[in-house]
Amino acid sequence: MTKAALEKIKAFGMTNQMVIEDLTRVATEQSIELGHLPPTPQDVEAVYYPQFAASVRAQAAEMGKHYEVFYCLEQSIRALVASTIEAAEKTDEWWTSTRVPPNIQAEVASRLQKELEAGVTRRSQDELDYTTFGELAVLITSNWDIFGGLFTKRRAVEKVMASLNSLRNPIAHCCPLAEDEQLRLQLTVRDWFRLME
Repeated sequence: MTKAALEKIKAFGMTNQMVIEDLTRVATEQSIELGHLPPTPQDVEAVYYPQFAASVRAQAAEMGKHYEVFYCLEQSIRALVASTIEAAEKTDEWWTSTRVPPNIQAEVASRLQKELEAGVTRRSQDELDYTTFGELAVLITSNWDIFGGLFTKRRAVEKVMASLNSLRNPIAHCCPLAEDEQLRLQLTVRDWFRLME
């Protein structure tokens, strides 16, 4: 390589370095992320995750798919409850109506207050997001006059919801789900959708 070529490479490198420094200064002054620097492995996952035992990380990966199923199911049940009660009450301000038992309203208010007192970001502006899975079941069965047309039998809904609530516990409390319970979860999710056929 010629001396002239080396000088051009050095000049190119120096120019790039000056551009990076200028971009960094602008990003700092304006409090913006320009994406001009490569990511650093200093985030929590990169630093701490490898410190967990490989067996625990493998269990977490396995349990992740069950959590995902339950997350989708619970969110879809919340949406079903909200849309059905809103349609019956003809308002989106139904939470304080007689459709929601007073004990559930009180429990949700208590959970919301504890969250606010903890100083953490409020998880939702919707009270329904503070209900437990069991309370969702109560909202459906205690309003059977409007949910009865969506499901085949009330007792079947109670049974499937109770089964789902039991299956939810190991998933929500970070315990491995036994092979039989994995199968039971798959069957119970199918049962849930079959209730609406």
